[in-house]
Amino acid sequence: MTESSQRNNPTGGSGDKSLGRRGGGDPGTRGRTTIADGVVEKIAGMAARDVVGVHAMGSGLSRTFGAVRDRVPGGGKSVTRGVKAEVGESQAALDLEIVVDYGVAIADVARDVRENVVSAVERMTGLEVVEVNIAVSDVKLPDEEDDEDESEQRVQ
Repeated sequence: MTESSQRNNPTGGSGDKSLGRRGGGDPGTRGRTTIADGVVEKIAGMAARDVVGVHAMGSGLSRTFGAVRDRVPGGGKSVTRGVKAEVGESQAALDLEIVVDYGVAIADVARDVRENVVSAVERMTGLEVVEVNIAVSDVKLPDEEDDEDESEQRVQ
């Protein structure tokens, strides 16, 4: 290679400038990102719990099993309790089961949960949330004790 061709092509190649770059296009678009259902369930569970008027997530039975699981070493609190997600390549659909506090407007709480969940999931994952179905399984009355509080009182 002559000295003049090296000055014109610092990579020392044959003059094809595309050989000097690795890959093609924007590095951020190379490859695929997949998001597990459990990731979306955790995000949705946290977002739903942040809404005023949501007392708990899940049905009575799942909360009972969850309270037992919470006391098992390494079990920890399940953020995904009451949340089911179906995740595709670019969209997600969610089913939530909630317990609301007595006295709140259930339709307003459901709307706020839906808005909060859609916002959090779309912002954090980039997925389009096509639907958030909410099932209100119970109402927490002011004089009722929580299942978890009752079980903690037995073991002191």
